[in-house]
Amino acid sequence: MKTTKIAGLDHVVAWDEAEQRHVYLENADFVFKGNEIVHVGPGFAGPVDTTIDGKGMMVIPGFVNVHSHPFSEPANKGLTEEYGSDKLGQSSLYEYLTVFGLNPEDAGPSTKVALSELLKSGVTTITDLSMSRDGWVDDLAATGIRAVVCPMMRQGVWYTKNGHTVEYAWDEKAGEKAFENSMKTIDAAMKHPSGRLSAMAGPAQIDTCREGFFKEALQEAKKRGIPMQTHACQAVVEFYEMVHRHGKTPIEWLDSIGVLGPDLVIGHGIFLNDHPQIHYPHAHDFEMLRDSGAAVAHCPTVFARRGMTMNSIGRYMNAGITVGIGTDTFPHNMVDEIRLACYLARVYTGNYKMGTTQHAFEAATVGGAKILRRPDLGRLAPGCKADFSLVDMSHPYMQPAHEPVRSLIYSASERAIRHVYVDGAQVVRDSKVLTVDVEAATAGLIEGQRKRLETVSQRDWAGRTADQLSPPVYGTKERLPQTRPVT
Repeated sequence: MKTTKIAGLDHVVAWDEAEQRHVYLENADFVFKGNEIVHVGPGFAGPVDTTIDGKGMMVIPGFVNVHSHPFSEPANKGLTEEYGSDKLGQSSLYEYLTVFGLNPEDAGPSTKVALSELLKSGVTTITDLSMSRDGWVDDLAATGIRAVVCPMMRQGVWYTKNGHTVEYAWDEKAGEKAFENSMKTIDAAMKHPSGRLSAMAGPAQIDTCREGFFKEALQEAKKRGIPMQTHACQAVVEFYEMVHRHGKTPIEWLDSIGVLGPDLVIGHGIFLNDHPQIHYPHAHDFEMLRDSGAAVAHCPTVFARRGMTMNSIGRYMNAGITVGIGTDTFPHNMVDEIRLACYLARVYTGNYKMGTTQHAFEAATVGGAKILRRPDLGRLAPGCKADFSLVDMSHPYMQPAHEPVRSLIYSASERAIRHVYVDGAQVVRDSKVLTVDVEAATAGLIEGQRKRLETVSQRDWAGRTADQLSPPVYGTKERLPQTRPVT
């Protein structure tokens, strides 16, 4: 194994184990051997095989993305940025995502486009919530990213026949088949020769899986020593559906069936009973969630588009709830999600202390690592994996760099991330992804979206076209009226 030294870095966002927090080190060396960090600090004098000049650079830990849907979300670009169902809690889940999406055969190019964006924004670990498909695991491994496969499985699907009520079509046999395929995919990922793949169990949504399904999924997760993630508290409709079915909030129901606990990751955990868009004062969801040890995957952008947000990242984290950050939608840009998490929390609470940079940056690093049970990720310390990014301190948007992490998050974003390494191997050089043919993947994504949009009216309850469901910002004309000649 080769030893690489990045010498004389302007800054290292290093992990202080004694204080359990990130700290800045200046004029420091960063050394890794193979895929493991061996030294973080000044004055490394040991033997090395390669030395890289770190002057003008900052090294940060690789971001840990705990919730993403790369198989479909890139194809929603231009469609779901500002549309939801007026009569279904402003969500886009029930009318829009069910008719857009992608055909399964086009998931490969979509996944590659999403992962190229993630790598460029400093994500070194992704949790991929997709449907099981042939080639999925190998597609992830080929990009060089560290991946957690979470094959979604469910017994029912939601639909609307009128745009103001949601119904469910149940198919227990299809659920059994999906469960079997998911477990096979999980086992294949955990045995993958790359050594960079792991897994989560994934009952897809709280309202599309029955009690026994959840219990069996949790049992299989515990057997394999992995977490379980489900979508819950993600929509007003879902909240009241669970109350209607069970007389319990989503959090209360998860607790009543014995799955609300340290093995559970809740994506997105927004609509608790005390959320102002719910106002259901007959439960104590926040306290129940806090005391359970369950974690939350927070994805700010997709909900901000619908006029929604968590209340709030600072409130959850200050109470001891483990929170991670995810990129639930396009663009797959982790730095943007970190920044938006801060701004939304401050605006929503009217309190600038409820969404600090420290809250969001730690959620995107050590918080995500805790959710994945990987204390060797999300931090830069000897013995941790060599998953990191090099930030160009000379980038104009980083200047002046009085506080370098703030300059990155609030000004430069992914534009200043020059090089990215996963497991000691470089996957981004000079802001170019080395492991994905981005042009070919993008061409495949464009074609996949085109095919899907041609048949939107066949899936929409009202037979509407894509442009009728999601009208363009501006209409198109063949020509403008003739202007008067200048005299």
